[in-house]
Amino acid sequence: MNRPIGIIDSGVGGLTVVKEIQRQLPKEELVYIGDTARCPYGPRPVEEVRRFTWQMIDRLIHQNIKMLVIACNTATAVVLEEVRETLSIPVVGVIRPGAAAALKATENEHVAIIGTEGTIKSKAYLHELYKINENITAHSLACPSFVPLVERGEYEGFESYQMVKRTLEPLMNKRFDTLILGCTHYPLLADVIQKAIGSERFLISSGTETAREVSTLLYHNDMLFTGNRTPCHTFYTTGSPNSFTMIANRWLDTHIDHPLTIHLGENASFFSS
Repeated sequence: MNRPIGIIDSGVGGLTVVKEIQRQLPKEELVYIGDTARCPYGPRPVEEVRRFTWQMIDRLIHQNIKMLVIACNTATAVVLEEVRETLSIPVVGVIRPGAAAALKATENEHVAIIGTEGTIKSKAYLHELYKINENITAHSLACPSFVPLVERGEYEGFESYQMVKRTLEPLMNKRFDTLILGCTHYPLLADVIQKAIGSERFLISSGTETAREVSTLLYHNDMLFTGNRTPCHTFYTTGSPNSFTMIANRWLDTHIDHPLTIHLGENASFFSS
């Protein structure tokens, strides 16, 4: 099917999903919106998250997308079921795939979840974990400093490691062997998170698992693009084009070399690659 996959996120974190979809489905075209001007969503009221999310969805629907990926854990927790009931296209969130992968990975049935304040407060991961295995022991921790760190492009180096280590300290006396990165921004901090918790513990990226679900759904619904092409991806941001481009070019396999700027509502920027 020659229509793009739409992906939304509160900022640059959803690029971790983009990267994995590009790897698994190299022929598919992607349209991405990162609401960097209003990031992070985690501390925001539920109704505000719902309104912002629907604004992004409305924009993507006009792009004639064939599938929507809500690559924001906070938005997934707030509106996933509502969006699925409203739209006629497949809608994928990031919470269920991450929870399912963690349950497959854990050997001692002790799982930890880190995420934004909104995601942790929603207990969405806990509900998914217990739905599958009621005997699981789960520990949750909100890490509000992580998203701003990533949005500033400061996800490497000693200072980032020190902040991550301090933030994760409340989990370190727990017996978990598997840690869910319950925010799509967090895989950009994966190296320092792994160093902070120790190499013997397994990290689960909800973005990676979500990309696998996207691939499976497209295949089973006969919606894959099967022709030959080099796809042209489209990226929107509501914040700084320079900051977005810098992070995208460091993270993605497909580089954004020549950003063009347009205004969507009050302030947005458009990129094409």
